[in-house]
Amino acid sequence: MSGTVAVLATALMLAAFGCARLLRASRPVMVAILLGWLFLLVASQALPGGDPALLVYRLGWGGLIAAPILGYALLIRALRRRARARVTHPPRPPATGAAGAGSGGGGMTPDELTRYARHIVLREIGGPGQARLRAARVAVIGAGGLGDPALLYLAAAGVGALRVIDDDAVSLSNLQRQILFGTADVGAPKAEAARAALDRLNPLVTVEPREIRLDADNAPELLDGADLVIDGSDNFATRYAVNAACVALGLPLLSAAMSQWEGQIALFDPARGGPCYRCLFPEPPADGLAPSCSEAGVVGPLPGVLGAMLALEAVKHIAGAGEGLRGRMVLFDGLRAETRVVRIRAREGCAVCG
Repeated sequence: MSGTVAVLATALMLAAFGCARLLRASRPVMVAILLGWLFLLVASQALPGGDPALLVYRLGWGGLIAAPILGYALLIRALRRRARARVTHPPRPPATGAAGAGSGGGGMTPDELTRYARHIVLREIGGPGQARLRAARVAVIGAGGLGDPALLYLAAAGVGALRVIDDDAVSLSNLQRQILFGTADVGAPKAEAARAALDRLNPLVTVEPREIRLDADNAPELLDGADLVIDGSDNFATRYAVNAACVALGLPLLSAAMSQWEGQIALFDPARGGPCYRCLFPEPPADGLAPSCSEAGVVGPLPGVLGAMLALEAVKHIAGAGEGLRGRMVLFDGLRAETRVVRIRAREGCAVCG
């Protein structure tokens, strides 16, 4: 095929897809029209020579170029139709009785199937993964900048029970980044205000407020019974207490921290071969090296990014989807729009998990 024909054919392909997008027409139909143009174009280039073999040769090349595009368009349309059909007409839950269908059983109610339809059509989650989310119990330490978005997305995702541990009250300065609360919540206990907000979002989720400050003494009791712990606290004393309790109870711990424009997130799970938090930070930093958000400042959307990542990793961990962050840490730089992933390992002689 000549260079002119190839360039013109490519331009026609791009034009056909652009027209399909603009006119909202069926892409396979537009591609079929394009095939007619392409074959006519190739044939017109061969007719002056009068060589039938050359005509067949060029038509063959034209078909090889266009056929995969048409096949791809047809495949995408078929997959989209199948996905829409599964969402519009979800399968009926198995007949497990009123108690089994509504709670604790294997089947989901029609309302649940509709609410979580976008999860159910995901190959990595599906019905079984959503059932695991519904049966999961997640403890979240801190209903602040990190805990708020994590709680919102976990409740929306259908995690069965959320335990909110925070002894603080909502202040006006929180509202710059803590999106779970509104102006009317100023002065209210964060744990109780979080319960009210999450109930409005998804009444199918059980929210357990704990208006208490977690410390080394009460951490095991507060975290007992959870399947996963999310730490959004803002001080090393609390983080160490949470880590020690999770190691003792054999619980996986998703932890995040942030300051100014930067943040980090990792999964600490020594019971399953990963490091613990104390492996990475054996001693607290010297005074002034890790200032709090009130001292150093923090850009408002940054905790939303990291909190959403906490929820995403929690959903993956519970549903068994993808590759988690056990043994890895994500470093996020919002000012430069950069993300890095570093490997972290258990430390020999760790005072907590060694």
